[in-house]
Amino acid sequence: MTESSSNDQKLELVDRRLLKLTGVVDVINFNETKILLETNLGSLVIIGEELHINQLDLDSSKLSVDGYIIELKYDQELNKGGVIKRLFK
Repeated sequence: MTESSSNDQKLELVDRRLLKLTGVVDVINFNETKILLETNLGSLVIIGEELHINQLDLDSSKLSVDGYIIELKYDQELNKGGVIKRLFK
């Protein structure tokens, strides 16, 4: 098996109930309906219902989320310093 480069990212969504993600740099904020992440390819917003972070390992850049996943969106505003604005929205 080959090593992943630092810019590799893999998203695996199973039945909209389980999301496995690699390339996670940081978790900015989370609750049961929204998770804001910084990934190696930009900021990612996960929107859903009853979201729970099952696994978070920033050393290996892995995240696992269960719940009902409604939307996955890369958000350019978060990359431009709008994190605080989005947190208090």
